[in-house]
Amino acid sequence: MSLFSSNKSYLGIDIGSSSIKVVELKSEVGTARLVTYGFSESLSALDQKDVKEIAKIIKEICHRSGVISHSAVSALPAFSVFSSIINLSGVNKKDIASAIQWEAKKVIPLPLEDMILDWKKVNEYGDKVDKGNIKILLTGAPRTLVKKYIDIFKLAQINLLSLETEIFALVRALLGNDKSPIMMVGIGAVTTDLSIIDQGLPVLSRSVDIGGLTITKAIANNLNIGLERAEQFKYDLGISLTESRDDIIPKTIVETISPIVNEIKYSLDLFQNKNNKKVEKIVLSGGSALLIDFANYLSKILNMNVIVGDPWSRVSYPLDLKSVLEEIGPRFAVAIGLAMREAKS
Repeated sequence: MSLFSSNKSYLGIDIGSSSIKVVELKSEVGTARLVTYGFSESLSALDQKDVKEIAKIIKEICHRSGVISHSAVSALPAFSVFSSIINLSGVNKKDIASAIQWEAKKVIPLPLEDMILDWKKVNEYGDKVDKGNIKILLTGAPRTLVKKYIDIFKLAQINLLSLETEIFALVRALLGNDKSPIMMVGIGAVTTDLSIIDQGLPVLSRSVDIGGLTITKAIANNLNIGLERAEQFKYDLGISLTESRDDIIPKTIVETISPIVNEIKYSLDLFQNKNNKKVEKIVLSGGSALLIDFANYLSKILNMNVIVGDPWSRVSYPLDLKSVLEEIGPRFAVAIGLAMREAKS
């Protein structure tokens, strides 16, 4: 293989709480083109401590999907990563690194020696640039977590090119160059991650310990049925916008997600009051984003535009796969965004 080949493909590998998604993209005439994809998903949580098992599953997905590339980008889970925009005033260029370390102690609640820090200047954030003020996007991840990912990919015999946080992959896949204030709500199996993106940067991030699996278990308990049947009911019925005495499942879903709705309202108020800006829309991702009427339900009670994000909109793929890809799109948003990091140009 030529080292300078413009047709090299890259993997985006999303290791979730109960699933692993793999997407392979290649750059073709300036557009990311789908090569293949695969996933492993269950209603029980993955043993996140079992590095060998996770590596085995990744290898199986890659083999089953006919993956060609051995180079990948992966993401650290949002709830495990600390991210904050910090302001540095009157700091010389040579003192920036030490100033960031000092500020990091204020925003990261763990000993810095246990963290791996990454940062970049984001002076373009906002409408005005103050030359005496440097804005820094600071990210911190536990060393043990980073080591775990490195070990997983070594065992899977895949070259790990980069680790980033899920939110940047989602911004790349779902928002592109949109710089307006947007809230992203990623509903995973175990947690729901909320982020407000402004000028393409995460300025507010929060997590709620409720996800798709929480909804499924609530339905199973209410109806005294198994998880698989409850999962099917969840997607078949979704959230009803009309009231009925027999709407047990929709009512169960509404009750279960109420903390998510409350957190969305709180985050919107927090951002809008602090910045005097209005969030223009909410973009949903994750498997439960596909619940029937979910986007409409949120739109109605929040009185704002809510859409299910389409991560395939910036990817070229065979038209005969359109219906299948649309169905799985929200689940694959992170993996697609990760692969796009290397195959976007």
